[in-house]
Amino acid sequence: MPGAEPSPGLDPRPPARPLDPVDRDILRLLRADGRMSVRALAEQVHISRANAYARINRLVDDGVIRGFSARIDEERAGQGASAYITLKIVQDSWRSVREKLLRLPGATHMALVSGDFDVLLLVHTADNRSLRDLVLTRIQSIPEVISTRTLLVFEETHLEPDI
Repeated sequence: MPGAEPSPGLDPRPPARPLDPVDRDILRLLRADGRMSVRALAEQVHISRANAYARINRLVDDGVIRGFSARIDEERAGQGASAYITLKIVQDSWRSVREKLLRLPGATHMALVSGDFDVLLLVHTADNRSLRDLVLTRIQSIPEVISTRTLLVFEETHLEPDI
């Protein structure tokens, strides 16, 4: 999970630069295969390797590319139970709750949201017993958590959005 984000309006980063079609092609290719060589990437977008290196470095420096990682098949990695957990939390406790949720084993995505609940958390555990323990023992013991709802994931599909 990424570190703490600055408060709205206090983002120290320079404003985002617009992406051109080559940048978008680079992002699409890296999203599909983050291990792709720069040579292969440059060939596919029809630019020099030096230009590809420069563009990738700029995209990283600008914060467009936040890192490179592997997409894991959680079930094949021994995490057979997945769930989205919704949490209602005490007003103004987001930062405190967030720090506690970041330490949970198996938590892979967290979002502060609007609507009927405040937090949406995606977790992967070995089995339903581990999931039950995570929800009932770890999450519901956080003092600022008012309530939870657990939505079991039966099947997952990772989408590759267009840039």
